[in-house]
Amino acid sequence: MPLVKPEIQIGDEVREMNDAEFAQYEIDQAQAIKQNEADAARAKLRTETIAKLGLTADEVAALFS
Repeated sequence: MPLVKPEIQIGDEVREMNDAEFAQYEIDQAQAIKQNEADAARAKLRTETIAKLGLTADEVAALFS
């Protein structure tokens, strides 16, 4: 089964990505996955730290305002 590349729109033209565009698309997707994983890890650490300190949501908000 041949690889079907995503379509892009430039102005009024809609077409399948060329090889260079598709390569960049794959790089962008991999970077987005890494960023999402890092964001999730940071959020988990923040939540765990707040729980360890026994702070309420109001106390945390006060710290950062």
